[in-house]
Amino acid sequence: MAQHHELLRAALLAAARATDLIRRAVRPEPKAWGRKGPHDFVTDVDRAAERLIGETLMDAVPHSVVLGEEFTPELRSDAPITWVVDPLDGTTNFLHDYPMYAVSIAAVIAGEPVAGVVSDVTRGCTYQATAGDGAWCDGRRLRVTRLTDPGRALLGTGFPFKAPASAQLDAYLDQFRRILPCTSGVRRGGSAALDLAHVAEGRLDGFWEFGLSAWDIAAGILLVREAGGRVTDFAGRPLPVAAGDVVAGGPGVHAWLLGMLTPGADGAPA
Repeated sequence: MAQHHELLRAALLAAARATDLIRRAVRPEPKAWGRKGPHDFVTDVDRAAERLIGETLMDAVPHSVVLGEEFTPELRSDAPITWVVDPLDGTTNFLHDYPMYAVSIAAVIAGEPVAGVVSDVTRGCTYQATAGDGAWCDGRRLRVTRLTDPGRALLGTGFPFKAPASAQLDAYLDQFRRILPCTSGVRRGGSAALDLAHVAEGRLDGFWEFGLSAWDIAAGILLVREAGGRVTDFAGRPLPVAAGDVVAGGPGVHAWLLGMLTPGADGAPA
């Protein structure tokens, strides 16, 4: 446990430095936006924040490795500690000055997140968790929703925007048609790290999205678990820190939402 808190302190320092850098950055003109893929942008701000995070974490824990889009491309089983980093989750939001983007950092040991931080850049709040010690936001303990009635639930989601012509989009739209009429609303914020933080906080009662990357979800997985919620893949299996499909929520909403992701679901409460 002491090691987990040491890792959390390093993650908090790195997230604070990156958050300050992003706040002071000048948004680039559209012609300067780089592309990681279709509809998926990257900027010098992302790269500078990632470098700063990497330097801070490696100074604090020299024997660790850093996983991110510009760092090590996949989790290494031989690394004693892996940092899973998204230096600017919600780059498109940042570019448009839409206030939903974050810094996400998680420390992973033996494939499990043990310390995590999500820094909401525009709201100025910091979500944090360590394994076995709960989830917190600026000194306030986080708890997932207690709702069990989907008709009162507010859900978050993400669109499979990177490949909009794919079969994945068709599957998503089928899910959306089943789920939306049974809830009080569905929101799409554009930052999975913050969506999961909001599930942990009880702002959102549940969340689902196709094809997220490890750096999108590593810290959020820990936040939701430590706030008493469930995070799985679409088959209900415990979610690894890896690319994949995600469904999260308070226990009741998660169970209902998991059932609704299956074709033929009728919308009845779980």
